[in-house]
Amino acid sequence: MRLFIFGLGFSARAFIRLHGSQFAALAGTYRSKSGVVGSEQPLSIEMFSFTGTEMADPAISDWLAKADGVLVSVPPGPEGCPALRAFGPQIAAARNIRWIGYLSTVGVYGDHGGAWVDETSALATRNARSLLRIEAEKSWTALATSAGHALDILRLPGIYGPGRNALVDLAAGRARRIARQGQVFNRIHVDDIAATLAALTGRAAGKTAAPHVGIYNVSDDEPAPQADVITYAAGLLGIAPPPETTLEEAGLSPMGLSFWTENKRIANTRLKTELGISLAYPDYRTGLDALLAAGEGRTTPS
Repeated sequence: MRLFIFGLGFSARAFIRLHGSQFAALAGTYRSKSGVVGSEQPLSIEMFSFTGTEMADPAISDWLAKADGVLVSVPPGPEGCPALRAFGPQIAAARNIRWIGYLSTVGVYGDHGGAWVDETSALATRNARSLLRIEAEKSWTALATSAGHALDILRLPGIYGPGRNALVDLAAGRARRIARQGQVFNRIHVDDIAATLAALTGRAAGKTAAPHVGIYNVSDDEPAPQADVITYAAGLLGIAPPPETTLEEAGLSPMGLSFWTENKRIANTRLKTELGISLAYPDYRTGLDALLAAGEGRTTPS
């Protein structure tokens, strides 16, 4: 399978590093090359610059003409999904493309007062960014349905993993332990996102793969208060957790504050039953335990 990825973000890079060998060829886009390369192991992938503001790049068009699958990991803007806007007609017309994956967010569900939500729950968000995600989901669904392509939408909660977790935040002195009665969040380890993408692309590579539209909550099993995660991580590091603070005192950015306006518990039954996914990190404790063992959050090597 030849896979083109719009947006080499945190999840896409983990997917490539863990499962890239299953593909005959890989290519992807970046907004800033320094953000892709960083201090991580270089990616074995052909890369193209795509800021999302330009129209179709001939070099990307040439690669898409030979692709079997497309993974979209770029955020939408006021004018919609930039990948769809620039390359949608080509992707729709391509007879060789058998699969499209779209990385979305559980933010589309909005606030459900702490109740459980699944893929059939109402999309009740009032958040501007999540409303754009809903429109992007609808647009990719319309394209895939009319073109006869398979489409899988992955709705993701807060993503953590190497270099991006509570252990690192504590070591850097930027962790806050925010107390808010009844507020919970789900999370997902980036490796579990990668495993889900590997299952979906593996299914799409099969000769019997059929056009469909699938939606999956790719989330852990245990919604939990943010303060519990910080407290557990501090215990692993053998340090006192930061003092509890209120949301108003935490000094969060407007974007950070927006996550606290919605409260829900994310059900992942479809992920497990339809795809047979067994999460490597079903809760924040197993995820943080593994990250600590890998040296995360330590100022000096152990």
